[in-house]
Amino acid sequence: MRRAASVAVVMLLAACGRPSDLMPAAGQQLPPAPYGRGDRPTAAELLELDPQAAPERSVELRRQSEERADDPFDLPPDGPPPKP
Repeated sequence: MRRAASVAVVMLLAACGRPSDLMPAAGQQLPPAPYGRGDRPTAAELLELDPQAAPERSVELRRQSEERADDPFDLPPDGPPPKP
């Protein structure tokens, strides 16, 4: 039991890791520069998200439930009428 606990603690500590800058694997290079760009982007530049990939929230979150306004486009589907 004691051995299993010590192994679990060691594994948890090993999983923590140490934060450091990202680097390409040994023998590998970063992707080539995009067409029309003279220099190769750094790893940090490649990790930045485009504004379209992570847009900022433009609406306020609801804090309470509210009645929905009437939607003139909320029409029933075409087809036979429902059976009574």
